[in-house]
Amino acid sequence: MGLAHHYHTGDEVELVASSETAEDAQWQWHTRDSDDQEWSLVSALTTERFSREATLDGLQIKAVLVNDDEEVLEESEPVVVEIDDHHGHDETTRRIYRGFFYNDEIGDRDLSDWEGDWQSVYPYLQSGDLDEVFEAKAAESDTMDFDDYVEYYDIGYETDVDRIVIEDDSFTFYYQDGNDYTAEYEYDGYEVLNYQRGNRGVRFIFSRVEGSEEMPQYIQFSDHIISPNESDHFHLYWGDDHDELIDEVTNWPTYYPSELDSEGLVQDMLAH
Repeated sequence: MGLAHHYHTGDEVELVASSETAEDAQWQWHTRDSDDQEWSLVSALTTERFSREATLDGLQIKAVLVNDDEEVLEESEPVVVEIDDHHGHDETTRRIYRGFFYNDEIGDRDLSDWEGDWQSVYPYLQSGDLDEVFEAKAAESDTMDFDDYVEYYDIGYETDVDRIVIEDDSFTFYYQDGNDYTAEYEYDGYEVLNYQRGNRGVRFIFSRVEGSEEMPQYIQFSDHIISPNESDHFHLYWGDDHDELIDEVTNWPTYYPSELDSEGLVQDMLAH
């Protein structure tokens, strides 16, 4: 069995059980809402495949293989469905995510909002793993086709920093050439950007105060969130010229949690 990193409300949770046990055995699926509840048998489901709409965060699922006498032959470890509706489903949150917000809705943010181990999505674009995402975007667009989206994101995602670790007040950049550098940063405010299509964005800025001089003087986050909240992915801008970075709107290296595989990345991107 295997779950995605997380789901969004309405996603389809699909699990497949496998075993080398005798063919005359059959599967049972059991669920429960939490540790302190009893397991409930999912009626009329006796195949190796489980499918259900994601509606409950923390739902536990396990597969049990039984023989004709209902004797348990094998039992899987429970898996837990995590629902993370990053940007919410209420109208205010959707409006802000699209870049339409009021200045009094903006709030200063701590680096802890982005703490974690992050991977660049650029290698996944180069390998073709994100083609499904671009095909979906093209199917909904009247102005851009699949090749247009590949070209657009190839410019946007391009970077030689494959991995970033953010911990406490420090960043560590891991480069494709095998080098890595670390420096400490402090919060340096935010800038509001006005885009040509009429929406806006917020860049949250951190400046280097100590550590490797190989690291950029400024690092700017953009993640469609405009007040304190943990980020699930982000676009990053870095360099030594503050104003030049603010003007950069075509190259925005993008990072998702390093624990996500290509399937998890695609699922997450399709949900946004």
